[in-house]
Amino acid sequence: SMGNPHAIFYCGDVEKVPLETVGPIIENHSFFPHRVNVHFVECQSNNRVKMVTWERGSGPTQACGTGASAVCVAGRLTGRTDGTIRAELPGGELELSWDGQGSVFMSGPAEEVFQGVWEGLVPRLADSSEG
Repeated sequence: SMGNPHAIFYCGDVEKVPLETVGPIIENHSFFPHRVNVHFVECQSNNRVKMVTWERGSGPTQACGTGASAVCVAGRLTGRTDGTIRAELPGGELELSWDGQGSVFMSGPAEEVFQGVWEGLVPRLADSSEG
């Protein structure tokens, strides 16, 4: 389990997927009562995929590590890919490996994309009246 739900759809060309249209329909389908992350995957070879993601509650995203991990596992389980793949996402490439049991290992770049200051209220982590 990746810890959050993922729906994976294999297709011939992820560039042709109308993600903004079908993403929210699948995310909110009654089959997924708690909503779902949606991934469209193009298998380019047994060790390379290209994918796009509609993340539940967020919409299209540049990358999704748990989604890429789910794609790695699903690809191996369905015989579409090997256990070690390179996933091309809009935000960059990830390398993933799954030996058929246990954890998925992932590596890839991390880049700062913006900076900001949050001026909202800090959530209370503990009740100050408790001990």
